[in-house]
Amino acid sequence: MCYNDIKGLWIREKDFAEKLSALVDKYGLAHELLEVEITESAMVNEADRILEWIASIRNAGFSVAIDDFGSGLSSLSFAKDVPADILKIDRSLLSGNCENEKERIVLEAIFYFANRLGISTVAEGVETREQLEFLRTCDCKKIQGYIFSKPIPEEDYLELCRTHTKAEKTADILQAQAPASAVNMLMSVIFRKYPLVIFANLTRNSFYMMAYENFTSTGCPSTGVFDELIPHGASTMHPDDKEIFAATFNRQNLLKAYEEGKQEVRLTTKQLGDDGIYREVETIDYFVKSESSNDVLTITLCENK
Repeated sequence: MCYNDIKGLWIREKDFAEKLSALVDKYGLAHELLEVEITESAMVNEADRILEWIASIRNAGFSVAIDDFGSGLSSLSFAKDVPADILKIDRSLLSGNCENEKERIVLEAIFYFANRLGISTVAEGVETREQLEFLRTCDCKKIQGYIFSKPIPEEDYLELCRTHTKAEKTADILQAQAPASAVNMLMSVIFRKYPLVIFANLTRNSFYMMAYENFTSTGCPSTGVFDELIPHGASTMHPDDKEIFAATFNRQNLLKAYEEGKQEVRLTTKQLGDDGIYREVETIDYFVKSESSNDVLTITLCENK
């Protein structure tokens, strides 16, 4: 079901979600079987109103899909701001057989951030086996397109459903693994052991937190100035560990350790959790040299012991 009136009258319609629910209930359909599709053009001059409208739709049990993603100029902002359940990638991003390297990189990035945001993905306009195999390596959840069938009459569709056989077995994913999908698998394994992963640029005094799930304390900022991160971390440590933690992971001391040839710095401390209990946490900083600059980077892995 797609509501995409450029005049936006459907947004202003009073009690739209209630009316849609009543119509669906009349025919005994489950709400979760229907989705409402929106496009970026719907957000023009209607941002606040449409966000409220989307909330009412989702609260009624329907899913919301962003349609034709990648066809507009503000898609990333749109995906960030709209609380959607499904991301439908526009067919314009699937030219040829995905042989263009830049095209593959863009698609890999889209599926990566969608998976990180917990948004299901659908690739539109899939027509060739080569496109299908590439999308499999990107962890694309669903596809639609002529590779299945062109539009056909209802009776032909029902017959196709009755005679449908299992799709031919595809090649081993490890033999056609796209870089982004490989990174996804690697990170999912890392997060099993290390719920907190921090990337820091010591040279430029910045950091970014990749994941923060099921860790001792959840009050840490997700990005910012590295020199401000360490005092924050030290403030959550046991009084006996505050000083050594701050000294060990001080940015200047880390840079000195790197210059001395050390490959890593690790320390086990007791950290105060959100539940008021101190637990042992091991923090490991691995040094990495940027390939594109002379910046010194660290990857920090933190594990609850």
